[in-house]
Amino acid sequence: MDKVVKTLKVCFFAPIVIALILVVLYETEIMIPGFNGFSTQAWFIILTVMELLTIAVIPAALYLFKIKKVKEALKAEPVAAMKKYGVMRLLMLGLPLVANTDLYYMSMNVAFGYMAIILLLVLPFVYPSKARCEEETNFLENK
Repeated sequence: MDKVVKTLKVCFFAPIVIALILVVLYETEIMIPGFNGFSTQAWFIILTVMELLTIAVIPAALYLFKIKKVKEALKAEPVAAMKKYGVMRLLMLGLPLVANTDLYYMSMNVAFGYMAIILLLVLPFVYPSKARCEEETNFLENK
């Protein structure tokens, strides 16, 4: 279980670090903010897709371990299922975080920034501590 917890912590912190690196790169103007390669309609479509995606992944990621199929997998093979579904849950929140951060600086549209902040605020609710992983898998009961 310790290896799984380490893997999940890497998946937890990697998007945060990548987003911070993007912020530093854009703020120091190593990367130039305000990419104007898309039309106004394209930015509207991108914004709409990211809003819908952000609104959908937050409850899905928080509810993932309550789904019957996932619960059964966690009971049958706790370590493998925890790694699989834990990584899935963290990537569901982490990838849109990085995308929204990058899109904010590309478009300078604050909606992307707000969505990135919201995703950043949701991440601590799925922090993969060892105690939480064991609790969610009932690992101690299965030994």
